[in-house]
Amino acid sequence: MHRLALVLAVLVAGCATTEPEPAPEPTAEPRVLVFTKTAGYRHASIPDGVAALRALGGARGFEVDATEDSLAFAPERLAPYAAVVFLNTTGDVLGPDGEAALRAYVEGGGGWVGVHAASDTEYAWPWYGRLVGAYFESHPPVQEAALAVADADHPATRGLPARWMRTDEWYTFHAPPENVRVLLRLDGASYEGGAAGTPPAAWAHEVGRGRSAYTALGHTAESYAEPLFLAHLGGAVCWAARLDCAR
Repeated sequence: MHRLALVLAVLVAGCATTEPEPAPEPTAEPRVLVFTKTAGYRHASIPDGVAALRALGGARGFEVDATEDSLAFAPERLAPYAAVVFLNTTGDVLGPDGEAALRAYVEGGGGWVGVHAASDTEYAWPWYGRLVGAYFESHPPVQEAALAVADADHPATRGLPARWMRTDEWYTFHAPPENVRVLLRLDGASYEGGAAGTPPAAWAHEVGRGRSAYTALGHTAESYAEPLFLAHLGGAVCWAARLDCAR
């Protein structure tokens, strides 16, 4: 009986242990990691976003892995990726080791893209605040608004209309981003509850040797079926990952 109890104890302990997902196998095509963990509000559009990024990868020549596992943020597991996308993450999603790994990855030359609620993430981590550029403050109801292209010579805005009317959840931020290349501006007068003036809605900047791009767009499931939004998102990923993606 003693031997049987020991075997059962070993089996139970093994079942209770959460093993990290294995690192991806090397492939000929570049890889992008899409991270979707939430510790607050969870966007219903996350599966649509993951599917859209997989389709963009197929069209533009990169492979996509998606995870909600914080243990994916370790140096050896981030090494295969050209960029990491925080897709509608919320709250405190990384522990100290994961934070250190992401910082080393980006500052060492990796790419990072934040989509919409990525700015509603990691409020207590100052470096992340610099990475994303601005923290979410509030939003009015989903509605149509006008965007203006502020920089037409960036892969994330190339080909977009100068004045772009679309429906989304429009964010205001605690403070505007500093030392960034503004890509899109929101016309605050074009919708109810809008911020004053023309605040930035998408931007990009260098972080160490790496690249960071953020777009406040991407709340609705419908966004991920919009050709213009997908061109915007795909361009941001390709720029951050330093990929020469065909449109």
